[in-house]
Amino acid sequence: MASHRRPKQPSRARVSVLTAAAATAVALSAQVAAHAAPSPSPKKDDVKAQIDQLQEEAEQATEKYNGAKERADQLRKQADQLQDQVARGQEQMTQLQAGLAEVAGEQYRTGGIDPSVQLMLSSDPSGYLDKASSVQQASSSQAEALKGLQDQQRRLDQQKTEAAAVLASLDTTTKDLNQSKADVNKKLKEAQDLLNSLSAADRAALKAQQQQADRASRGSERADLGSLPQASGMAGAAVANAMSKQGSPYVWGATGPSGFDCSGLMVWAYGKAGVSLPRTSQAQGNYGTRVPSLAEAQPGDLIIYRNDRSHVGMYIGNGMVVHAPHTGDVVKVMKADAMSINTIRRV
Repeated sequence: MASHRRPKQPSRARVSVLTAAAATAVALSAQVAAHAAPSPSPKKDDVKAQIDQLQEEAEQATEKYNGAKERADQLRKQADQLQDQVARGQEQMTQLQAGLAEVAGEQYRTGGIDPSVQLMLSSDPSGYLDKASSVQQASSSQAEALKGLQDQQRRLDQQKTEAAAVLASLDTTTKDLNQSKADVNKKLKEAQDLLNSLSAADRAALKAQQQQADRASRGSERADLGSLPQASGMAGAAVANAMSKQGSPYVWGATGPSGFDCSGLMVWAYGKAGVSLPRTSQAQGNYGTRVPSLAEAQPGDLIIYRNDRSHVGMYIGNGMVVHAPHTGDVVKVMKADAMSINTIRRV
């Protein structure tokens, strides 16, 4: 007769383990479901506003980069000049030291006897006076050589101190330069990531929206010099130069001739006309003379935008400016009052 045994009940510890495992599985399943659920698509208008803000911040960082680069170039040139001076000064020091060392060796060889005594004991009394005069002149020359050596040492020490200070400033400026460069790239990457987060349809709609806004701000697809008021002299040449670059890409940190940032376009256009402008839009905002209002602007005037003066365009007449807007765009014209004007400067 077969025996019927009662099934063994699971221990309390085992029940606890199984319960915890089941709870963990449920939690993981919930997490997977949450991740699998599609996240809401970002709104096109919100993304555009964020991209616009990032592009403005990138332009601010670009102008910081331009200023730091200009300063670094100046410091590097100054450091090279000082180091050349130090090298020449050291060479002169070596020559002076060699001359004094020769004098000291001669005194050692003669036992350190006073030159006048040596002459008195010489076997040529008839030439004593002539030789005494020569020794006196030699002693005077030695004293002058020693003084020259001391003066040269002071100059050399000063040059070394100045060179060290310039090199320290260059090191700090180079760090600022690299940080500004990193900031520009970071802002541009964030803007591109935001754009990539949109659907293809939204990206196309955003591009069309931007093109429509560009047409509205320009009033035409491409301004023609023939329709603009004629400007003469360097200002007229600068306007013609800037207008000739319509369609050239915005490249941050660039001063042409194939790509430009906003202040770089001004530097290039006026440079070709024989005028050397400061490198940054902030510095350009202090250059030349102030024009009281847009109504009094003339072709060639620089219009500086935003409270931080981080953007600049060139007035071309008819209420328009030519400028390099931002990364991803090209040199083009827009209405002069399309952005907040900070100051207007006549070069």
